[in-house]
Amino acid sequence: MDTDTTEQSNREVVPPRLHLRPVRPMESGIGLPYAPENWPKPGDTWRWKVGPRITGKGTFLDRYLYPPKHLPGLSNTETLRKGTAFRSRLSLERYIRLAFPDADVRKFFASFSWAVPSTDGMKRSILPVYTSDEDPMDANVSDIMVCKAGNDKCGSLMPPPSETEPMPCDICCSEPSFCTDCSCILCCKSISVEHEGYSYVKCEAVASEGRVCGHVAHINCALRAYMAGTVGGSIGLDAEYYCRRCDARKDLVPHVNRFLEICKTVEYQGDVEKILNLGICVLRGSQRVDAKELLNCIESTVIKLKCGTSLEDLWNDDTPTIWSDFSESGEGKDNDDAVQSLQDVTPIEPMPFNHEAEMHKLEEEIREVLKALREAQESEYQIAEVRLHAQKECLGDLYRQLEEEKSELSRRVSGSEADSLMTNVLKRLDQIRKEVTKLKEMEEVAKGFGRTPKGILEEYFHLTIEE
Repeated sequence: MDTDTTEQSNREVVPPRLHLRPVRPMESGIGLPYAPENWPKPGDTWRWKVGPRITGKGTFLDRYLYPPKHLPGLSNTETLRKGTAFRSRLSLERYIRLAFPDADVRKFFASFSWAVPSTDGMKRSILPVYTSDEDPMDANVSDIMVCKAGNDKCGSLMPPPSETEPMPCDICCSEPSFCTDCSCILCCKSISVEHEGYSYVKCEAVASEGRVCGHVAHINCALRAYMAGTVGGSIGLDAEYYCRRCDARKDLVPHVNRFLEICKTVEYQGDVEKILNLGICVLRGSQRVDAKELLNCIESTVIKLKCGTSLEDLWNDDTPTIWSDFSESGEGKDNDDAVQSLQDVTPIEPMPFNHEAEMHKLEEEIREVLKALREAQESEYQIAEVRLHAQKECLGDLYRQLEEEKSELSRRVSGSEADSLMTNVLKRLDQIRKEVTKLKEMEEVAKGFGRTPKGILEEYFHLTIEE
């Protein structure tokens, strides 16, 4: 009798044969095969969702289970975060044992598959169906993780600590080959960790649910997109970085402050100049005192390199430099000391002309001029389009009236009424000739508003031209 009961219990926990279809990163769904159904009551359905990270076995490292809202104790469950999602098998198991002490936990987990295969996985083998003697999610975190972008040096290969866990993202991170940790949010290409990762910036703003944004961007891409450096207008950046994903701002002065220290470990002068020139682009135009001081120091270092100073002599120079004071000021040193150090190293003789800096400034001015010209031309085009089409409609109405008057005249062979109709036809023809002449004059704008006579612009386009 006991043997029959045991066999019956074993048969009950054997999971159904599930077809585990591969899913895309950030995909979600309802019920089987990746979420339970009809539990704890018939009709209860759970939702599931996967994240962007993939293990070496081709399954998702991040997967979430959303229980039915009516289940007891969800609001008091410490393992749940905002959004009522279970993010680990352990947290879900603890909840079931607490809220449903009589439930068979192993049978519950055997009813669906916790492991979710990815369409972008490195290995696409069919996952096994677990029996009652197997744990469907035993030490999944120990699996070898694979970066979605194929970067073997990606930071996502090391599980982040809970306090710095990146926020879920279903916008850019839904792309098959985009990785939050190593793909630039602006160009989608991988970042480089060469020279301590000076060339990129990471947004560490707390976005939601206590998680950081975590998206990265090449500084050069951000500069070209007017999302880094000093930018006016509605963005209003001052030596800062603007994250397109979460709209947070990041101060770039501490980031650039590391550049000179990084350069001391670089052996190739070309790389040193490249790093320092990037710092100059970030700091140029800033109105902040600390940014101006750091910019002067970096520009002085670049000038020494261009004047033939070797890297060995550059870093062995006994002259005090401002960047060391910047590093120490972050640990409690007063800014007044940094300002005084800058005054001490400021040369009395005129600074040499910085050719590259001036050329970059001219390039920015020309870009702004061309942008304004394009906007002005688009505005002029719209004005001309409206006025010319209005004149065309006017002529169309006159032609229709002329046809009607000529048709009426053909039915009146004689009499005073016929004479009156003839007079109207002649007047209409004269009016049409004047409007055609007006249209020809308006077509002078084909040469451009700058070469169109002032009288035409004022009379036909209602533009007031100042002397």
